[in-house]
Parts: sequence; structure tokens; C-alpha cells
Amino acid sequence: MNINLKHLHYFWLIAREGSIAQAAERLDLAPQTLSAQLASLETHLGQTLFRRAHRRLQMTDSGQWLYRYAEQIFALAEEMETGWTQREPQAPIQLTVGVAASIHKLIAYQLIQPALSLDRPIHLRCHTGQTSDFILALKKQRLDVLLTDQLPQAITETDWVITELLRSPISLFAAEPLASRLKADFPASLHQQPLLATSYTTPYFQQLMLWFQQHQITPGFVAEIDDSALIKVFGHHGQGLFAAPAAIRAEVCRQYQVKELARLDGVKDVIYALSRRASTQHLGVQAILQANTSKKSDDLAD
Repeated sequence: MNINLKHLHYFWLIAREGSIAQAAERLDLAPQTLSAQLASLETHLGQTLFRRAHRRLQMTDSGQWLYRYAEQIFALAEEMETGWTQREPQAPIQLTVGVAASIHKLIAYQLIQPALSLDRPIHLRCHTGQTSDFILALKKQRLDVLLTDQLPQAITETDWVITELLRSPISLFAAEPLASRLKADFPASLHQQPLLATSYTTPYFQQLMLWFQQHQITPGFVAEIDDSALIKVFGHHGQGLFAAPAAIRAEVCRQYQVKELARLDGVKDVIYALSRRASTQHLGVQAILQANTSKKSDDLAD
């Protein structure tokens, strides 16, 4: 077969990015140059590797067959490159972490912190956003690890390394005046009371809604806030009660001057780490996975 590895790398990058223009930008090449290189590979193989579909390139059956092998080849190359750059003890380790916006920032910090405690300088880049966008960034090797509370339905463990880092019951919090008033006849006292909601699609919030339903409670939604830090600020100012993992209850109460109203053991928040298989060789990723998978849910409590 005698494939030119440079051409194979170009094909793999085009497939990963979904267009010649985006791949060319990543490679700092002119799109015409990259298109010519792809055409050269297709001529050499005697096969068409892409077809156009809705302004994007879609792999043919031959392209998908070739891509499966290219993925393995370049994943191994990434693993080798990661391992090589980490051989020099004084060289800074580049670590890029994605954090789903719905994850509480106190938890995100404590999950990432083991990487910052390595006996090596770390250059950390941390981004918050939506899990769906981060999955694409992982695929394109723009992230080393993703912390998320929601696994996409289409993802499988053959695609990624999926590690559960934390499983914690959920607690309800409120500013002192509201918390004192609601404690008297809890949980019936919650009916029609102001609730600050995170994204309605997060798993633990769906569990919370089921808990309300089981107790015949209809909360009064006053705001949907998808940022975990901002929702606590609203709660601090008495705008409503909010939910957060019991694992950080002490820090939530201290930092935002609120009271824990109740701990709901039947409602769980679960945090996962997603990484490419090659990234498990990354010292920073290893530190995050190894330190946190050995913890119990309440280890972050105080």
C-alpha cells in the first residue's frame, strides 16, 4: 500500500475537522494546497475518501475504513509526543481542562488541584462551557480532559476513558431568613417557594424535580441560571433556595453566607472525567484521575 504518512495525517485532520478550510487553518496551509494533497492520496489509493454533504465533507465507506486506522496511528503518536515532552523534569507541563458550566466551581477546583500539586511546573488552561462543545474539542485534541456532570448518550467507553470522580448527595441552601422560615414544616414548606434552577437538563436537577413530585411540592421557579457560581450569589441575596452538592456544603455556607436547609440523600450529583486514551499518559490527567477516584463523596466536605 505504501501510504505517505504526511498525506495520511492531512486526511485524518480533514476528517476530524470536517472541512478542508478548518484543517488548513490548523496546519497553517492554504486550502488549495491541502486539497491537492488529499487528491494525491485519493489518486494513490484509487478511492474517493470524501463526499460533500450540506457544505461539509462526509467520509465515504473507504474513508471511514482508513480513518479507523489513522486514528490508532496518530493516537499512538500523540501518546509518544506527550510522554517525550514529560521526560524533562524542569519542562512545564501543558494541561488544558474543560469544565461543564453546571459543575460547581468549588468542586471543579478541588478536582483539578491534584495536578497543581505535582513536583513539576504546570501551565494550566481551564475553560468553562457546554459538554457538547467540549466533546468536539476533545476529539480535536484541544483538551486533555473534560470534567462533566452529563455524559452524552452517543458516547461509549471505546471512544474515551470515562472515570467517575465524585458522587455526592445534593443539599438545599438558602439565605438565613428564608432558610429559617422553611425549616419549620420541611419539606411541605417548600411548596410554591422561590427556587433558583440550574440547567433543567442536568441529571441531578431532573432527580430533584422527581423528589419534589414525590413530596407533592410545586416550587416557584424564579430564575434559570446555568453558572454554578452565579446561582449562589442570587441565593446569598435571598432571591430563592438553590441546590448544590453536600460534598461542598461547608464551603458554600462559608463563602456565600447561606444555610444548609436539608440534605437529600436520594438525589445525587455525579462528576465524570472524560479523556482520550492517549491522554491517560499525561501526568496532569493521571494526577486528577488517581487522586479523585480514591476519594469518597464527603472527602471534599470541609
